[in-house]
Amino acid sequence: MSDSGASRLRRQLESGSFEARLYVKQLSQQSDGDRDLQEHRQRVQALAEETAQNLKRNVYQNYRQFIETAREISYLESEMYQLSHLLTEQKSSLESIPLALLPAAGAGAGAAAGEDAGGAGARERGRGAAGFLPGPAGAPRDGPGAGEEGKQRTLTTLLEKVEGCRHLLETPGQYLVYNGDLVEYEADHMAQLQRVHGFLMNDCLLVATWLPQRRGMYRYNALYPLDGLAVVNVKDNPPMKDMFKLLMFPESRIFQAENAKIKREWLEVLENTKRALGEKRRREQEEAAVPRAPPAAVKGSNPFEDDDDDDDEPEAPEEEEEKVDLSLEWIQELPEDLDVCIAQRDFEGAVDLLDKLNHYLEDKPSPPPVKELRARVDERVRQLTEVLVFELSPDRSLRGGPKATRRAVSQLIRLGQCTKACELFLRNRAAAVHTALRQLRIEGATLLYIHKLCHVFFTSLLETAREFETDFAGTDSGCYSAFVVWARSALGMFVDAFSKQVFDSKESLSTAAECVKVAKEHCQQLGEIGLDLTFIIHALLVKDIQGALHSYKAIIIEATKHRNSEELWRRMNLMTPEALGKLKEEMRSCGVSNFEQYTGDDCWVNLSYTVVAFTKQTMGFLEEALKLYFPELHMVLLESLMEVILVAVQHVDYSLRCEQDPEKKAFIRQNASFLYETVLPVVEKRFEEGVGKPAKQLQDLRNASRLMRVNPESTTSVV
Repeated sequence: MSDSGASRLRRQLESGSFEARLYVKQLSQQSDGDRDLQEHRQRVQALAEETAQNLKRNVYQNYRQFIETAREISYLESEMYQLSHLLTEQKSSLESIPLALLPAAGAGAGAAAGEDAGGAGARERGRGAAGFLPGPAGAPRDGPGAGEEGKQRTLTTLLEKVEGCRHLLETPGQYLVYNGDLVEYEADHMAQLQRVHGFLMNDCLLVATWLPQRRGMYRYNALYPLDGLAVVNVKDNPPMKDMFKLLMFPESRIFQAENAKIKREWLEVLENTKRALGEKRRREQEEAAVPRAPPAAVKGSNPFEDDDDDDDEPEAPEEEEEKVDLSLEWIQELPEDLDVCIAQRDFEGAVDLLDKLNHYLEDKPSPPPVKELRARVDERVRQLTEVLVFELSPDRSLRGGPKATRRAVSQLIRLGQCTKACELFLRNRAAAVHTALRQLRIEGATLLYIHKLCHVFFTSLLETAREFETDFAGTDSGCYSAFVVWARSALGMFVDAFSKQVFDSKESLSTAAECVKVAKEHCQQLGEIGLDLTFIIHALLVKDIQGALHSYKAIIIEATKHRNSEELWRRMNLMTPEALGKLKEEMRSCGVSNFEQYTGDDCWVNLSYTVVAFTKQTMGFLEEALKLYFPELHMVLLESLMEVILVAVQHVDYSLRCEQDPEKKAFIRQNASFLYETVLPVVEKRFEEGVGKPAKQLQDLRNASRLMRVNPESTTSVV
């Protein structure tokens, strides 16, 4: 594609008034055949690829700049944290100076020093615990506020060594529980990935990676909330030991501790922290659910206190009305009745009982007795669902057709399992279709076997579609999409059996055309239910039909070349009037209506045997190929037809230039006239009738051949 053409196309596509539909319409009107559209498509594709490359290049440059900027921001953030920590320490020191100068009543300086030494020793012992940080030991001495401040100060001190985690400090009430070094391994191949450091807070887990070039500093890697985190102990398998796995949907990570003791501490502290977080949030929800009482002061100063009390007294019976009556006999016996229905395979009765219960409990509160009843009923629902699923499994008998599945499918839909019912129904029918195709006997005659194959498959498909429409009427439309996907998959199974019998066995083109015609006719029957799969069967058969056309084209070309090598340019003598009449009928069926003018006296035909045989074989190939035609095969059929015609055209051209005998030369010209003025127009007309549009390539071939007839002495060959 030239630079000027590419720039013009780019400007046209980038213009503000560009309309894709109008552009495609104008392009299809101006193009000359499919080849022009293919070339234009390649130009648009090349322009799209060039644009994509430019976009990738710009994104990569911007991404590098973004990484550098983020790194600088991270360094600046770390420095700001260090500065903030220094200021906090200076403030604490300044506040502690006046307290140290105050005289302590009844306490000597030595006792105070001893107490400080004891406190320092206790803090050192707390710091020596493996991985544990100093807890709120100072809280009782300094008060509750000092304990929370100490936790926050410890968290600030450690996390200032982690780059890119400023948002962690913005959560109120967050403090550090546990931390330690870990080694991360790949989950699939158990290969060591990197060294990390874990910081366990009271509500989340932070993972930071080591910075080798900056000792004692880390970089933020990931943050996982504890309520979405699952901890799994990994069994030791030397040399892989002391490992545990963290599951965070949809990913998982494996870490290794230094030894078994630290691994055990990690597992225990993670579980304890998760449990404490769950209890805390449960208490918060309970406190939020409890209504607050009105202020007591209002009660004493309200002059209408007696009236309000009288109005509030009827509220107690309302709470009594909130209770659900579960003493009814049918409710008490419901779980046992469900067991009996499931055992007796009375699926409809079981679902009716469940519907009755749901209707009774509708819009009613859920006190503990109701929850207990629902738990018992849910267990029966699970058992009933398993039985219904087993009824639809392919392991059960596939006899009875699609209607045999209606009972189980309808009850699953009533239980709210519409998606599962759709999946199991289609899986059951796929197994039934597969079994039916396997049990079909392969007959000696290919066409007879294809008739049986199409009847069995498309009848099953049509019955399945009608049953599906009956069972899933009024359900989610997504089920219909699942049926279309299933139908395409089943059609692929049919095409595999069809192609193996028709194309793999190297049947003749006429037999293959009849078989494809039968398959298309059966496929069109699905239009009765609004399901058109013709385009799918075309897409699945296009490769095999292309191979058949190329194979038969090669046979015709080889036979034509063989006849051309033995050509003596003599008239045909059919010996009997019956043979001549038969040839006339054959040529008339090929579309050659003026064949009478090429016949002579006493059963002679003023044409060569080679030209007559070529005409019959070419027209036969065209007729059979048009039975196989669909738009995806247009260029394949056209190119094959032109290659076959060129073999005869080049042979006549060569013979006309090389022949020296005047009588034979005149006879060759007569054959050339029949070929160019009779056969080629018939081929063009029949192709246009079968395809629906003229073939410009065939017209160009005939026009080029006219040049050869005007100047037969030329040495130029038609290619």
